[in-house]
Amino acid sequence: MRLDPAGLPFIGGALLMAVVSAAAIARALALPAAGAAAALLFLVLAGFFVFFFRDPDRRAPTRDDVVLSPADGRVLVAGPAIAGAAPPGSWAQVSIFLSPMDVHVNRIPASGRITSVAFTPGRFLPAYRHDAGSANERSEIWIDHDGQTIVARQVVGVLARRVVCRAQTGDEVRAGDRYGIMKFGSRMDIFLPPTADIKVQVGQTVRGGETIIAVLH
Repeated sequence: MRLDPAGLPFIGGALLMAVVSAAAIARALALPAAGAAAALLFLVLAGFFVFFFRDPDRRAPTRDDVVLSPADGRVLVAGPAIAGAAPPGSWAQVSIFLSPMDVHVNRIPASGRITSVAFTPGRFLPAYRHDAGSANERSEIWIDHDGQTIVARQVVGVLARRVVCRAQTGDEVRAGDRYGIMKFGSRMDIFLPPTADIKVQVGQTVRGGETIIAVLH
C-alpha cells in the first residue's frame, strides 16, 4: 500500500514506542503481560496512522474542460461563493469536508500552471463552519487553466493543525496529480469562475482525483 511521506514519522514513532514501552514496562514491573498490552496499544495507533496516511491510486478523467474534486469527503457548499470567504472578485465555490476516516491526500483540481502559492496563519475552528475558510490557518494554490483561474484552498480544522502543500509557483500540473495532504480532519475550498457549471450538490460524497465537481466554459 502506498503511503504519503508525511505519515512516516507518525508510523515509525508509534512502532518505536511499541518496542520501547513493551521492554521498559516488562523490565520494570516484571510483568510481560503489561508490556504486551502497552505494545499492543501503540501498534493499534500505528495501524491508525497507516490507515490515515494511505494514498490510493485514482484514475482521473481525461477531459480538459472539467474540474476534479481535490479531496475525498462530503460537499458542504456548491454554488455562489460565500461572502467574505472567497478571494476578491466573482466566484463559484465548492467546499468539501474531510472526516478523519477519509483519504487526506489532496490532488490538483485542473490542469494548468500554478501562478501563486500562499500560506495564511489563522484559527482552528471546526472545519464545517462557513467562516472556517476565511478564519482558519490555510494554504492555497492558484491555477491558470487556459486563461481561467481555479483556486484550491487547504483549510485546517480542530484536529487538522497542519497542511502540507508541495506545489510551487510555476509548476505545470495535471488534474488528478497529488500535491499535498491535510492531517487529521479538515476541509478543501475550491473557487471557480462564475460561469463554471457545478456538477455536485450539498451532501454528496466525492472522491479526490475522480469526481467531476464542475465543467468550465
